[in-house]
Amino acid sequence: MSTTQTFEFQAETRQLMDLMIHSIYSNKEIFLRELISNASDAIDKRKFLGLTDKTITQAEENFIRIELDKAARRLTITDTGIGMSQGEVVEHIGTIAKSGTKEILQQMKESGASTTDLIGQFGVGFYSAFMVAEKITLLTRRANEEKATRWVSTGAGTYTIDDDARPTAGTTITLDLKPADKENGLPDFCEEYEVESVIKKYSDFIAYPILMKKTVHKTVGEGENAKSEESIEEATLNSMKPIWTRSKNDVKDEEYNEFYKHVSHDWEDPLRVINYRAEGRIEYQALLYLPKRAPFDLYYTSFKGGLQLYVKKVLILERAEELLPRYLRFVRGVIESADLPLNISREILQQDRHIAAIRKGLTTKIISELTSLLEKERDKYADFYREFGPALKEGASTDFENKEKLSGLLLFASSNDKEKPTTLGEYIGRMKSEQKDIYYLAGESRLTLENSPHTESLRAKGYEILYLVDAYDEIVLQNIGEFSGKKFKSAAKGELDLSDEKEKKHDEEKVKEAEKTMGTLLGALKEHLKDNVKEVKFSSVLVSAPSRLVGEEFDVSPYLAKILSRNGEKVPPMKKTLEINGDHELVKKLFAFYDTNPNSATLGDFAQILYGHAVIADGGDIADVAKFNKALVAVAGTALPGKP
Repeated sequence: MSTTQTFEFQAETRQLMDLMIHSIYSNKEIFLRELISNASDAIDKRKFLGLTDKTITQAEENFIRIELDKAARRLTITDTGIGMSQGEVVEHIGTIAKSGTKEILQQMKESGASTTDLIGQFGVGFYSAFMVAEKITLLTRRANEEKATRWVSTGAGTYTIDDDARPTAGTTITLDLKPADKENGLPDFCEEYEVESVIKKYSDFIAYPILMKKTVHKTVGEGENAKSEESIEEATLNSMKPIWTRSKNDVKDEEYNEFYKHVSHDWEDPLRVINYRAEGRIEYQALLYLPKRAPFDLYYTSFKGGLQLYVKKVLILERAEELLPRYLRFVRGVIESADLPLNISREILQQDRHIAAIRKGLTTKIISELTSLLEKERDKYADFYREFGPALKEGASTDFENKEKLSGLLLFASSNDKEKPTTLGEYIGRMKSEQKDIYYLAGESRLTLENSPHTESLRAKGYEILYLVDAYDEIVLQNIGEFSGKKFKSAAKGELDLSDEKEKKHDEEKVKEAEKTMGTLLGALKEHLKDNVKEVKFSSVLVSAPSRLVGEEFDVSPYLAKILSRNGEKVPPMKKTLEINGDHELVKKLFAFYDTNPNSATLGDFAQILYGHAVIADGGDIADVAKFNKALVAVAGTALPGKP
């Protein structure tokens, strides 16, 4: 008498199956990862429950076996796990979200057992097999039962269950595969090499051997008598040796380097290896690498970073971007955690406290390693910074929790040393006792900045100046705001508070004297330059230069404005203040000329020369070059001796 029973899938299960097949998994090969993962879970569960339940026998040998029947287009996966009773089959396969793993985990916590945590929920991953199978047959026997159960479905809404026989406990899943679709580039899972490739990719570090019979070609005999023979041998497809779980003392540098090339597809050895184990409330292991060179597209928005994520030695994500902040996208490697919150497909990590804790721990560790590299291997760090400095600047500008540490990793050219860049910490260590701020100036080249009128007073005081030859450094320092309590101050923006009370009084008197003797010149120059500047005044800081342009605190420097314009960004025109040096010979002669020729048109030419000099010294471009050249010729002609 037949014991076959037909059941309908739960409504939610039918919806999930449709979503699973058509939406969730981007690669159909994922099904094999899921089924192998389930098999590994089942073995774990049998071993764990057997510790307290003596009716649950243990297998003589634990393994996961894969068999292929190319003629019948059939793939079979067998495990030596806990198996299922008929009631469990109905509950777990016909109904969503009741896998029993949560109950097992609760028992583990109560008993204080070690981490034999299970990945996901059995039923969810199981349905992914319908992506490649026309029919699935499941034969399973629980470890403490004699009777086995056969489950069969085509995924069309119903399934059948029969009593059956199985010599040992465990589960066998047989997939009658859909026709091959090689025209669309889809793998054929009846091919040995396709199956082996997927296992190497996703399940290489499963703790139990994954066995499969393979065709082996051997050469028998020598010389003219040599011939090729073909045999079928069972081989283990996975290594079962995750390098990140091994002691550092047991792993050679060559092994670390080869694994790096495997995960990164880089042809060079890494710059640094970071082997990290986090213990406590949240446990995980990480093997991270700092590359020597930045990928050509690292600073494109389309660049995808992320670590390989393993759960119980099964690859869940090839690029888990959520585990590191965006600015650390250049870091390569793997992380393994036994209990991560994953969505139904395991392809998108849920943002919760576990993810946040891991992200924070990894970020702290990487920053610590970079700090160590900077302090102990400066030349090697300088090489790293040339490749990845922009990423660290991005981090210092956006990661407020680690802003101070990341800012300490930045390197800048400075007036202290023409060859060696400086850190902000080193700059502060050299500051004079009376110095209040960290001074910088942005421009196109070091030579331009060294000869800028903006730095005259700073150099006269012996203050160090950061030379920002990377235009975006200006934005970085504005975003950082300060370092170790010292604020950043542009030499070209706002007032420079460099003097003590005695010096301030002297400077004020010098400016007042210039205004008293030459004050009328200021109004005349402002009138001629009303379209270019918002104010003209005498300077208290200029030493040898005749003039300079001074912007407001948050104005964009001319150099940065040029870069932004080249990138298609609109930069609104900004009028600056023109400061002139009342002690400069050119200004004195200009006043003498104006005093005797107040209505001369040549005064406008002199004004253009002073303004143009200040624009060029500021690193900007003269808007009306023809006008400037005409003024230059006119002023030169006026100065020539013997002019009629």
